[in-house]
Amino acid sequence: MKIEKTSNPQPVSKAGETGAHAAVARPTSNKTGAAENSGTSVHLGTTTAQLRSIEGSIASTPLVDVHKVAEIKQAITEGRFQVNSGVVADRLISTVQDLITASQR
Repeated sequence: MKIEKTSNPQPVSKAGETGAHAAVARPTSNKTGAAENSGTSVHLGTTTAQLRSIEGSIASTPLVDVHKVAEIKQAITEGRFQVNSGVVADRLISTVQDLITASQR
């Protein structure tokens, strides 16, 4: 099994956090008058809410299957764990080939 990190996770923004998101909600006009006093409302749509929900669930998903690790530890302790060297070698070669291909791009 290959374990790769294909992208860097994006930071999760908290409610009330200032930064790049706050700049989006600011009015772009320099006009003075009633428009500035009434406030600005921005609706980003349901896709934004869905993406934030997915991002939150991904962030809370554990990176390691604790039960699987416990099973493997138990098998090693009991002497039942066997390494298939052929599979390890094949996957190592495949990983190296992927790395070579990626570095040539």
